[in-house]
Amino acid sequence: MNLTPQEALAGVEQMVVQTPQGPIQCRQAGLAAQVTHVLLHGIGSASASWAYQLGSVVGVQDLRVVAWDAPGYGKSAHLEMPEPSAANYATMLWLWLDALGVSSPVQLVGHSLGALMVASAVLQQPDRVSRCVFLAPARGYGDADPAERKKVVEGRLTSLEKFGPVGMANARASAMLSTHAKPWMRDAVRQTMSEIDPKGYTQAVQMLGQGNLIRDVLDIKRPMLVASGEADTITPPAVCDQVAHAAQQKRLSLGEVGHACPLEAGFAINQLLGLPTQMRHH
Repeated sequence: MNLTPQEALAGVEQMVVQTPQGPIQCRQAGLAAQVTHVLLHGIGSASASWAYQLGSVVGVQDLRVVAWDAPGYGKSAHLEMPEPSAANYATMLWLWLDALGVSSPVQLVGHSLGALMVASAVLQQPDRVSRCVFLAPARGYGDADPAERKKVVEGRLTSLEKFGPVGMANARASAMLSTHAKPWMRDAVRQTMSEIDPKGYTQAVQMLGQGNLIRDVLDIKRPMLVASGEADTITPPAVCDQVAHAAQQKRLSLGEVGHACPLEAGFAINQLLGLPTQMRHH
């Protein structure tokens, strides 16, 4: 992946889709009649974090990839409830895919917090999912000790209040990547994180606090895949191993990469998802 994320996104369409519960902003690439892959970003992120997956299918006839800006991110409507569950995000996901005319089963791919949304979405409408992929999945704190859950939620919200999106991005962005990630990857992660909407982020933190990925994965009856990097300090290998174990499989290693694996391990992830591994200059 020798293009920068900005270059990779150059030919990707950005649009706003109207749903019965408000607008959803998203990015789309590929020329297939039906959507083949749906990509859901993590908590401090946005659709731009899928630059290498979207950019790889620009002009490709038999693939169509969509990535949303989750409710409360970008121009996407906030959810109505102050403390939404993963199921609330999943309901909005299906409204958005209905509005896009998605009628055949898709690969549903979730990175970090997006994994909780994927699990809920497949439990709601299993027949519409061919496979779910969990990349560096966040387990959620729904099964944690209440004191630990409170500490995590309050810690993130205090950090947001104290530093604001830009300060938080400056403090946290480097933790998203391995020590040998390229400088422009750090810039891309920092830029995306600095643009979060405080209210949308607050809702997402509340969802993380009550999410329970292990419980949800045990109930999923569709093909699943779990992958993460060895240098991930946010969702460490041991945590991702627990998710893989619940899915009755082994975690796939993406090598010595950090948490922002769609950027740092673009080639490996495209291979896993059945997307082109070569970027064309658009």
